[in-house]
Amino acid sequence: MSVLTLGEALGVLHTGESIAHASHLRIGTGGSEANVAIGLARLGAPVAWLGRTGDDGLGRRVVRELRAEGVDVRAVVDPAAPTGLLLKETDGAGRTEVVYHRRGSAGGRLAPEDLAAADGVPVEHLHVTGITPALSASAAATVDAALDRWSGVPVSFDVNHRSRLWSGETAAPAYRALAARADVVFAGFDEALLLAPDAADPEDAARRIAALGPAEVVVKLGEDGALALVDGEVLRMPAVPVRVVDTVGAGDAFVAGWLAERVLGRPVEERLRTAVRAGAAACTHAGDWEGLPFRRDLEAPVALEPVRR
Repeated sequence: MSVLTLGEALGVLHTGESIAHASHLRIGTGGSEANVAIGLARLGAPVAWLGRTGDDGLGRRVVRELRAEGVDVRAVVDPAAPTGLLLKETDGAGRTEVVYHRRGSAGGRLAPEDLAAADGVPVEHLHVTGITPALSASAAATVDAALDRWSGVPVSFDVNHRSRLWSGETAAPAYRALAARADVVFAGFDEALLLAPDAADPEDAARRIAALGPAEVVVKLGEDGALALVDGEVLRMPAVPVRVVDTVGAGDAFVAGWLAERVLGRPVEERLRTAVRAGAAACTHAGDWEGLPFRRDLEAPVALEPVRR
C-alpha cells in the first residue's frame, strides 16, 4: 500500500541562538507533509510526496533529501516562484521561534493540474494537512481535487493549524469539511476545539469530530500522551519521558508512526504505541525531520500499555 502526502516543502535555516547575534546558519529542509513522508519511509511504509518547489538550490535540496530518505518524489518545479523558507532561532532560554518566508513561494502556487505528477503512483492512502488549503485558493482547490481523484482510498487529515496563515474562525469550516471526507483525523486538543468548540475534554472532542464522519480520531496531548477513538472505542497512551531538544517535527513523527502501522495492517494498540514513541524520539534531535525514528530506534523497552475503554 503506497501513501501519497500532498503539500508544501520548504528550505530551513536554523541557528542555535538569536538571529540578531548569530554568525552561522544550518541549512536543511522541512514542511509537514514532507516530514511525514520521511517518517513513513524510515518506518518501512512505501510513500510518495507531491508538491511544488522553485527552480533553485533550496528546491533541489528538498528533492535530494527526500529521495535520499527513500521517498518517491513527485515534485513540480516552478520556474516563476522560489522555494519557501522557514527560519528557526533559539533564544537564551531554549525557546524556539519559527518564522516563515513563503509569500509568493512555489508551494503556495500548487494547482489541481499538478496532481498529474502522481501518474503511475499506486496511491492507496492519501495524507493531507490543514496547512495546504491555507496557502492559497489554488492550493485549497488542489486538496479538493486530490480527494476527488483518489476517492475511495483511505484519507488522513492532520489539522496542523497555522495561526499565521489564517485565524481559527476562518479555518474551522474548512477543517470540518476536510474531517468529513477523511477516514483518520489527527489534532492537538487545541486544534480539536476548532472542530468541536463545545467539547469538554479530549475524549469529548474526539467523539464530536468522529460524528463528522471519520472512523479514527487521534488527539495528540503532548506530555499527557495521546488518545485514539477508533470505531467508537477509546484507547489512551502515556507519553514517553525524554530530554527535549527540539519539538518541531514531533507531531509529524507521531502521524507517521500511526500511519506506518495502519498501512502495514497493524492493530490499533500498536499504531498508538508507535505514534507516541515516534513523537518522543523526534523531540530528542534538532531539526524538522532528522530525529524521525527508524524501526530500530523504537525497540527499546518502554512501559506503554494502552487503557481500553
